[in-house]
Amino acid sequence: MIYFDNAATTLKKPDTVAKAVFDAINNFGNASRGNYKSALNSERIILETREKITELFNGYGPNYVAFASNATEALNTAIKGIINNYNDAHIITTSIEHNSVLRPLYEIEKLGAEITIINADEKGQINYNDIEKSIKNNTKAFICTHASNVTGDILDIYFIGNICSKHNILFILDASQTAGHIQIDMKKSNIDIVCFTGHKSLFGPQGTGGLCIKKSIYINPLKTGGSGIKTYSKTQPENMPARLEAGTLNSHSIAGLNASLDFIKNETYEKIIGHEKKLTNTFYEGIKDIENIKLYGNNFHYNKTPIIALNIGNIDSAKISDILSNEYDIATRSGGHCAPLMHESLGTVNQGIVRFSFSYFNTIAEIEKGIDALKDISKRFS
Repeated sequence: MIYFDNAATTLKKPDTVAKAVFDAINNFGNASRGNYKSALNSERIILETREKITELFNGYGPNYVAFASNATEALNTAIKGIINNYNDAHIITTSIEHNSVLRPLYEIEKLGAEITIINADEKGQINYNDIEKSIKNNTKAFICTHASNVTGDILDIYFIGNICSKHNILFILDASQTAGHIQIDMKKSNIDIVCFTGHKSLFGPQGTGGLCIKKSIYINPLKTGGSGIKTYSKTQPENMPARLEAGTLNSHSIAGLNASLDFIKNETYEKIIGHEKKLTNTFYEGIKDIENIKLYGNNFHYNKTPIIALNIGNIDSAKISDILSNEYDIATRSGGHCAPLMHESLGTVNQGIVRFSFSYFNTIAEIEKGIDALKDISKRFS
C-alpha cells in the first residue's frame, strides 16, 4: 500500500519507536508511584520526554509540559481550563479550525462564553486584520490551528502572537499538523499554550499528546484523581504538571514519543522538511494541469505542510478515494476532515475533498504513482 494519509496519523514510524515501546512494556512500572526500579524507569523516561518537548517548542521547562492522550484532550484542557467565569469571557477563533477546537468552544458558548469566529475566504485564507478588529475588553484568548488539516496552509503565528501580546490576551496554538514539520518557538511567537499530538509528524505512537505552557498561565484541570503526590488532599495538586495529569500516564507510548523526538533531532528539521517539500512540490507540479483537477488552498505558498487538497470535477470525494484505494492501493482521506467551517469557506460541504498528505518516509516513486493514478481517474470522468 502507498500511504498518503499522514495528516491523520503517520503509518510508518522510525524503527527505534517500536523498540522503545516494546522495551517499556516489558520494563516500566507506574511513574511517581514507587521507588523501585521499574517505576523509576518510567519516571525517568517521562522526565526526559518533557525536557525534549520543552526544547522542541522552546518552552518554559519540563514542569510546564503536561501529557494528554492526544491533541483533542489537550485542547479541551486548555479551552475549558483557562476561564473561571464563562459569562464574562470572549474568545476568538477561525473557521479553519478542526472540531477539536470548535466543539469545546461551542460547549462553553452554551455556558455563557461569547465566541467570535473569523471566517476564511474561498481559498481558505483569513484576513489577519480581522483578529485585532474582533478584540473586546473582555477577550480572554485567541485560539487557532497552526496549519489547516484540509489544505496544509500555515498561519503566521509570529504575527498573531504579537497581536495577542499587544492586547494582553492568551494565544493558544493547535500544533497538531505542524509539530515536527515546522519549528515552533513559544517565546519568539508569544505563544502561551501549545497543544500537540505525538502520532502525526512527530512520528510517535497514538495515545500521546499534551500541552506546553507558559509559566504564568494557570489552567484548571479537566480531570481530577490520582497523582502519586498529596494523597490526603481533597483537591488536585496545584503544582504543574501534576495539576493536569490525573491518573496513570501512558508511559509505554511516551517512551515511543521520546524515541521519535530523538529521531527528528538526529535527522534534523532541515532534512525532514526538505524531503517533504520535494515530495509535495513534485506531486503538485505533476497534477496541477490534469484535466478536471481542482486544487484548494494556497499551493504556490512556500510555507505549508505536505498536504495537497483536490477534487476531480464534481465527483464525490469518497468515490475518488475508494477508487484510489481499491484499484491503485493508495490510501487518502476524503470527506469533511472534521473541519466543517473550512469546507463552508471552500464551498465543498457536499462534495468533500480528497486529501493527499505526505511524510518523510514517502518516496518520489510513490508520488509518481499517485500522479499517474490521478491522470487515469481524470480521463475516466472527463
